[in-house]
Amino acid sequence: MAKGIYPRVLSIAGTDPTGGAGIQADLKSISAAGGYGMSVVTALVAQNTQGVRSVHVPPVDFLQEQLDSVIDDVEIDAVKIGMLADAAITAKVADFLRRLPDDVPVVLDPVMVATSGDRLLEKEAEQAVRDLCSQVDLITPNLKELAVLTQTDEASDLEEAIATAKEWAKGAGTAVVVKGGHLDADIADNAVVNADGAVHRVASSRVDTKNTHGTGCSLSSALATRLGAGDSPAAALTWSTQWLHEAIANADALHVGKGHGPVDHLHRSQRLMQAASTLPQPYLSGNLVEPENVDQPRVPAAGPHTQRLWNLAGDHWEAIKALPFIRALGTGALEKDAFGFYLDQDAQYLNAYSKALARLASQAPEAAQQLHWAEGAHDCLAVEAELHRGWLESDITTAASRVTSAYTDFLIRSTHTDDYVVGAAAVLPCYWLYAEVGLHLAEFDSLEHPYHSWLSMYGGEDFLNGVRASLEIVEQALAGADERTRLRAERAYITASHHEVDFFDQADRRF
Repeated sequence: MAKGIYPRVLSIAGTDPTGGAGIQADLKSISAAGGYGMSVVTALVAQNTQGVRSVHVPPVDFLQEQLDSVIDDVEIDAVKIGMLADAAITAKVADFLRRLPDDVPVVLDPVMVATSGDRLLEKEAEQAVRDLCSQVDLITPNLKELAVLTQTDEASDLEEAIATAKEWAKGAGTAVVVKGGHLDADIADNAVVNADGAVHRVASSRVDTKNTHGTGCSLSSALATRLGAGDSPAAALTWSTQWLHEAIANADALHVGKGHGPVDHLHRSQRLMQAASTLPQPYLSGNLVEPENVDQPRVPAAGPHTQRLWNLAGDHWEAIKALPFIRALGTGALEKDAFGFYLDQDAQYLNAYSKALARLASQAPEAAQQLHWAEGAHDCLAVEAELHRGWLESDITTAASRVTSAYTDFLIRSTHTDDYVVGAAAVLPCYWLYAEVGLHLAEFDSLEHPYHSWLSMYGGEDFLNGVRASLEIVEQALAGADERTRLRAERAYITASHHEVDFFDQADRRF
């Protein structure tokens, strides 16, 4: 049977009728990670966000029939194993794994002890699960389960847990994911420890929420899916950690249950679907209406016209602040590859942006405005060169993305084919919104911050002075424009703001 576009992932686990954990969470996670989900039920669990009420374990013969019904018909690309309940079920699953080809990745979430301390596996089955660990490729215990597996004290920090996992991984011949989510710390990093002792750590900041029900099930299922798609364990953990962080960060909006609610498994998928919409934006036709209760900028408008621009596009600023890229950049948890991709595209952008500013310099009605835009064009090229010497440490490695090209093509068209005031309004968001991003992220900055030099550049006084000068110029230009030209300028400003959201978001959408 030919391998399909989506990895076919089998979850062998218990249930959760409220959908936050167990196979219900597994199937959502598999879909979110790009796979086709299948499930075999080991136990029927009557539970909700407030706890487990009872567990019914069907006969082992029926478990065998479920497993046979899948493997006799479908080629399996990856397996995730969750709740096993007892030794008989564990033995049956171990037998099933021996029927799989050697290249099928298997992820075991050893559901032994809940984070509350409640046991979810019969004590006499613990050794059977330890033995099963040697048959799988990756295990994902919580810290309590890691202690039970290794028969050691529970680790008090991530470094101690990694050290424990190294010994276990070497002896079991399998990789271990160490999860920092249950530690009492500001970080919630994850790490994969390979059997040879190599460690890959993925940074993640802690989210202040009680709604984390089913995170262990969800992470392990996403990992299995990414491994089934061909990712390395390090790449699979990086993707899965970032995806789960977004799911947790948006969990409160679900309003599911009275206790510890589920995470939003599909938030990333919904966000990307909205970003891919081709519907024309409503501001491109009809009248423009300023919304109420818009958060005001830290760099003030230069007058009523630029204030109106800010108000009209205020929702785009809110969208930028909420992006996973911006949040991770602030906490310092942003992966270097994502930041490198962003900088690479920024260099591409600046090269074209300088041409738009140079065009404005040639159109400007006053010498001071000509000088301002010309200096801006020069600074773009200087910053691009600095990106190469510093952060990128090489020539541009890629072509402009579709997002970058769409933005720069719009700016070139606005500055080269329309009135001066329209072009000036189009280039303003790059000044103003970048300044707001810099000032927003400055709250997180420190000398130890991994992206300190970038954060300090866009929150620095030199850049802010350029923003203020741009605002004054655009305010003056709008004041002298006729109503029809001013409307085109307002639409150009909002369109550019929309492109800014996509530009900041594109590193997270590169997969």
